[in-house]
Amino acid sequence: MSTRPSSLSYEDLVRSGEGLMFGPGNAQLPLPPMLMFDRITHITDEGGAHGKGRIVAELDVRPDLWFFDCHFKGDPVMPGCLGLDAMWQLVGFFMCWMGAPGRGRALGVGEVEFRGQVTPRKTLVRYEIDLKKVILRRMALCVGDGVMFADDKLIYSAKDLKVGLFSAEQLAAME
Repeated sequence: MSTRPSSLSYEDLVRSGEGLMFGPGNAQLPLPPMLMFDRITHITDEGGAHGKGRIVAELDVRPDLWFFDCHFKGDPVMPGCLGLDAMWQLVGFFMCWMGAPGRGRALGVGEVEFRGQVTPRKTLVRYEIDLKKVILRRMALCVGDGVMFADDKLIYSAKDLKVGLFSAEQLAAME
């Protein structure tokens, strides 16, 4: 059984973005406005659809969210890439929460399907990630399937979200 927190507040997530949660040189969530959720309501290394863990996070939708002003003028909608990025953020956070060192990088996604949209009239976005592969060795890698709901309506689904954690040396070699 895990002794790590099973939920995290907005303040906790900002601490991660400032590099204060997992230590120097380790992964950080992006800071606002690129942090795409306000809280993690549930995180566990047990259960989920594949028995490898599960994460549930939420974003409070407000008409003043930065992307509504520019995407699109007169027709505001949350960009699909931001919902997808939120899912990658959560998969990467899971590895650090598990204790793996390194800096997170999205590595790909197998399949994405858009079924709806998030407009300023919505009130709550919920992300649910089920981890299906968790490798915590020299290079940490996680693969998960995710869904995004807006006011309980399915909006996006993504299969095989891949995120890795890399050392500074490994990242320098990628430049």
